[in-house]
Amino acid sequence: MSHQINKSAVKINQSSLPLKENGSGFNNATDKELLRFSIAGSFGDGKKTLSAQLLKRSFSGSTDQFLKDSGGSGVAKVNITLITGEQQSEQQQGIVTGGTTHFFVSSKRRFFLEEAPGQIGSAGDMVTVVRSSDVFVILIDARNGIVAQTRRHLQIASLLQITNVIIAINKIDLVNFSAEVYTVIKQEVEQIASVLKLRNTWVIPISATDGDNLAEVSAKTPWYIGETLSDLLDTIPVTHDEHTFPDRFPVQNVSVPVTFNNHHYTGFEGHVAGGVFRVGDTILILPSNRLSTIKAIDDRGAELSEAFTSQQVTLRLDGNITISRGDLFVKLNVKYPHYSSVISLKVYWLNANPLSAGAKYIVRHATGETEAKIEYIRYKVNFDTLENIKADQGVLLNDIAHITIKTQKPLKYDDYSENRITGSLLFIDSATLETVGAGMIISDPEVYSYNI
Repeated sequence: MSHQINKSAVKINQSSLPLKENGSGFNNATDKELLRFSIAGSFGDGKKTLSAQLLKRSFSGSTDQFLKDSGGSGVAKVNITLITGEQQSEQQQGIVTGGTTHFFVSSKRRFFLEEAPGQIGSAGDMVTVVRSSDVFVILIDARNGIVAQTRRHLQIASLLQITNVIIAINKIDLVNFSAEVYTVIKQEVEQIASVLKLRNTWVIPISATDGDNLAEVSAKTPWYIGETLSDLLDTIPVTHDEHTFPDRFPVQNVSVPVTFNNHHYTGFEGHVAGGVFRVGDTILILPSNRLSTIKAIDDRGAELSEAFTSQQVTLRLDGNITISRGDLFVKLNVKYPHYSSVISLKVYWLNANPLSAGAKYIVRHATGETEAKIEYIRYKVNFDTLENIKADQGVLLNDIAHITIKTQKPLKYDDYSENRITGSLLFIDSATLETVGAGMIISDPEVYSYNI
């Protein structure tokens, strides 16, 4: 399964400028489209090396500590000693690091890069990092091919419904730039992608150390006719279309009273979780089913006429209506959310203590919490065969399973495919208050069946 990209790509180049930590840049960089992508791989696959190469190509006159002189070869190389030394130090100390974040900009786009932790024991950080990505770059060591962790990463991409997945076969130089090695891995990736129903996948042979097929097509891989990694990152279509989703506003906090222009009023704070809310819109308040009108939208002292997805704002409503944290505002006459206490979902289990039928947890959904009981486990996924295992009901650390839960209070939710905020939830251990699982709500279990 592949997706063709326009060959008129704009490469990440030396004339690009860095972004500040808050994502703002220079010379109108903030006017450029933002692409959020993450990189993951097993330990030693070259994640830090690849990140350093991408950053080198984006900073003007970079003196990044990861880079070293080309030695007259004309090709800047990555200082592997620094990188591997850092990794070995962390490994010796038993440190499992979370995602590392970078901001940079090319001549066409702004980029928000997160290095997802590759260790199996860091699944929670992996899900957190990858779920907001437009593109997921999965590294494979050409010498090892697809391993169990690769399958896990592809499963996560499918579970989180990441639209674009790039498989970077790294260290292709260590297998003598073998077209046969590339073809075998590519065919296996395409088979798995088809089973997992991944939307768009690309497979690129690279050498992160020497830069082959990163910004320029390598003469050492004449058998590869696709784009470079930089070309893809600069040209993959990005559709931040959350504003087209059904309009949702989960109430995070009720502010009483709030003073604005010397007037006191009740404000309802939160993030817009989908769609657009405008002054004058009629809204339905759930679960009370009462109607009201948006009187004003405030953003840190400024009045707005409208608020879009992801904006944190305070809404003021007409009338005196009792509203609590966890209530949900939806616009009238749009697709309404489901309202039920029996919910079907896929869960990625993040805890050493296994998940089992009958167990109870705190469920955190949008801005609300309630208690939930695991009603039954439909199946869990075998990472090697990608088959659904119905006989094995023991869901262990890093397992993905399809389950049904019953909540103490009904949830106001959408399918995960329609809204990642109202369509997802977290399982919390009531004794330790640790997050033990991440769930993605689905209404039809057959839609996400991975049986071959």
